[in-house]
Order: sequence, then C-alpha cells, then structure tokens
Amino acid sequence: MIKIIMNGCNGKMGQVITRLVSEDSECEIVAGFDINDSIENTYPVYKNPAEYTGEADVVIDFSHPSCLSGLLGYCKERKLPVILATTGFSEEQKAEFKEASKEIPVFFSANMSLGINLLIDLCKRAVKLLEGNFDIEIVEKHHNQKIDAPSGTALAIADAIDETLSYDAEYVYDRHSVRRKRRKTEIGLHAVRGGTIVGEHDVIFAGTDEVIELRHSAASKEVFAVGAIKAAKFITGKNAGMYNMNDLISEL
Repeated sequence: MIKIIMNGCNGKMGQVITRLVSEDSECEIVAGFDINDSIENTYPVYKNPAEYTGEADVVIDFSHPSCLSGLLGYCKERKLPVILATTGFSEEQKAEFKEASKEIPVFFSANMSLGINLLIDLCKRAVKLLEGNFDIEIVEKHHNQKIDAPSGTALAIADAIDETLSYDAEYVYDRHSVRRKRRKTEIGLHAVRGGTIVGEHDVIFAGTDEVIELRHSAASKEVFAVGAIKAAKFITGKNAGMYNMNDLISEL
C-alpha cells in the first residue's frame, strides 16, 4: 500500500484526489497539509508539514507556488519523492526543484492529464510534417478563477513545438499593441477566462487554404487527479532525478 501525503488537501484538486484515493486499493492518504483546516478528512491535516513525522512514501502537491521551498525542504529532509502538479512556477522555482532532484525524485508536469500529454506528442509529430508551411497558434480556455495566463499547459505545448522546430520560435501573447504582419517564426498564445471552464487547449496549424486543429478538452478536474495518482505510483521507489509524464507514459 503506497502511503501518500496530500499537500493542498483541502483545495478543489486535493479533495478530488482524496475521493479517488479512497476508492483505490493500491494507495492511501496518511496525512494532508493545508493552511485551511476547516474541512474534515479521514486523515489528519497539518498547517505545518514539520508536525507530521509518520510513515509516507510520496507527496502529491496541488497547492500554490509560494509553498514550494518549504515543501522541498520537508521532502529532502525525509527523502520523499514529490509530485509537483501545481502550476504558475517561475523560472527560478523550476531551477529550485531541478536542484532538489539531485537529492530526491521530483515529478513535474504542467498538466497531469494523460490526454494532454498525448496532444503534445501529436503536436510534435505535426510540426515535423508541417514546418515552414503552416502558422501555429495556441488558444487556451479556463475558468474565471485561474490566476496565471497563459496556462502552464499552453506554455508546455509551445515549448514542445519550439524544441521540435528547426528554428527558435518567438512567443507572441497579445497583438493589440503590435501593428505588423505576423512573422513566420511566431507561436501565438491566447488566453480566455470565463465561467467554470475546466480546461481547453486548441493548437491551430493554419496553412494556405487549409487548417488543421488539435484539441483537448477536460470535462472535470478528475482527469488531472487520475494522472497525479498514477504519477505517485510510478515514482515511488525511483532514484533521485527529474521525471515527467513522458517517463510515466513510456513505462505504461
């Protein structure tokens, strides 16, 4: 039985994972960390991670970027693998958890959905065939409570495309102040915020007289929770290092 600590346990994603783990015979949540302790769970919840010294195999983090340093310190001290499923990390914070991966296993993905990661793979394949003849635009849509824009997933898609292209792409986030024709090297990123949209990502390849679109739509937060739980099972027992959804999918 894999013993999980849930960081951000009383947030929306933390509660979805709590429910799914309760139905899973291979793992259990033994403790939760959250500044909000008003929700009753079947496991103890601590505002200060240092207060929990019991058994654990892995930590799943769905909290806030501001919690990163404290969480990494706790995981390094206890030699615990960590699943970083929070979005909005700065470049400095990404460097921080990459440094931590020298001591502990760190699993990071901008999106925990298996479907999104398949979409990224398909985009890379499309780029190899369409490069030079098609303009690339990414449109992402999320609920009106999401703070960061564009989404970490949209940036992950753009980065994967950029790595596949034979040239360095230029990310363009907003064209209202730029009065010029679109450059061939651009990747446009556009953010829509409204209502209760869980998450939609469209990748548009626009060529002469034809358009190809690759799209992923999440109907509930459960798809991200399923991916996080799979990641927890995958990383338990692994050596120190950086891991991502590609590693998980390859093992599956």
